[in-house]
Amino acid sequence: MNKSNKQIWFWQCILSPHMGDIAAELAKLDYKVIFVSNEILSRDRIKQGWERAKLGKAKFKLAINKDAVIRLANKAPANSIHFCQGLRGNGLVNYAQKIFKDRNLSHWAMLEKVDDRGFKGILRRVLYRIIFLYWRIHLQGVLAFGYGTKEWIIKRGMSKNQVHSFAYFLKKPQLTKSIKETKIKDKTKFRFIFVGQLIKRKNLSLLIKSIASANLKEVELWIIGDGLEKEYLQSLANSLLPGQTQWFGSLSMSKVPNIIRKADCLVLPSLHDGWGAVTTEALMVGTPVICSETCGSSIIVKASGVGGVFLSNNIDALSNILLKQYNAGKINNNKRKKISKWSKCLEAKSGAKYLDLILRKKNKNLIIEPWKELII
Repeated sequence: MNKSNKQIWFWQCILSPHMGDIAAELAKLDYKVIFVSNEILSRDRIKQGWERAKLGKAKFKLAINKDAVIRLANKAPANSIHFCQGLRGNGLVNYAQKIFKDRNLSHWAMLEKVDDRGFKGILRRVLYRIIFLYWRIHLQGVLAFGYGTKEWIIKRGMSKNQVHSFAYFLKKPQLTKSIKETKIKDKTKFRFIFVGQLIKRKNLSLLIKSIASANLKEVELWIIGDGLEKEYLQSLANSLLPGQTQWFGSLSMSKVPNIIRKADCLVLPSLHDGWGAVTTEALMVGTPVICSETCGSSIIVKASGVGGVFLSNNIDALSNILLKQYNAGKINNNKRKKISKWSKCLEAKSGAKYLDLILRKKNKNLIIEPWKELII
């Protein structure tokens, strides 16, 4: 495959920094990369601290309506390759997918871990079986983000040769030497950190209750984020962990890694997360991660060999793993460097090379996921 003549198109609802990084790195591999989105960033994402992706040599095209999407999809060269966000609930992207089907273009779907809990989960399994029965003959393949997603998609009817485990590969955070962002009162205390929206799905209340249940008096909990449950969560923390919490509010993405690297462990206790990019960021700065099994990124947390994965929404399971992490002691610089070195497998450069292999290698079964190649 002559890469200089190949165009790779990414189709997203917004200009996601989590996909923008890999688009920029693919452009460095001599592909012609075009990133299409329906909007640059939503107000909600901006409030959460998201920043516009830096695409490097990749070109950006804004398609704000159905006509613009259809026009771009029809203009794409016959030998172009397309990676599209999802197969349902993906707004205007779906119009492009229908064009690719009709034009018989190389078309891949990118799917995060699906929330199949409860009765709605049963309905989703049935719905996705119908969706894959329709799309599988039109798809070149599926990039499956998150623990168990590949197997879940295969069970819904896709051929195992068409589905590849994938991740959100990010640019390594730019760290500063300053620690002004963190008002550290006692450097000897063990520090857990949570980063995310203060909403029910992120399940911060479980983390607060679990620290209290484990009776971890010499622990601080740092919290970055904002949301509808803020008042309730602050009241809960004041009651169960008096004087042990510090609230940073919502911060821009570029500032967050500098604070995470001053913590001893990041915890993401979500009821469900399609991925959970903050876990990747934490490992990149050498901070171990604990997350629930229903986080897509639990696949890389397990592979990292540090921190751990616990049974979702189970206070005893989380309390036990928090206590184990606390008893292991604070993270020293040598351990932090070792974790950070391992996390190179999660960088956008590694992800671009992995995707390049998927596109070029005839025997795709021999391709090893980057996070399985290295061991801490």
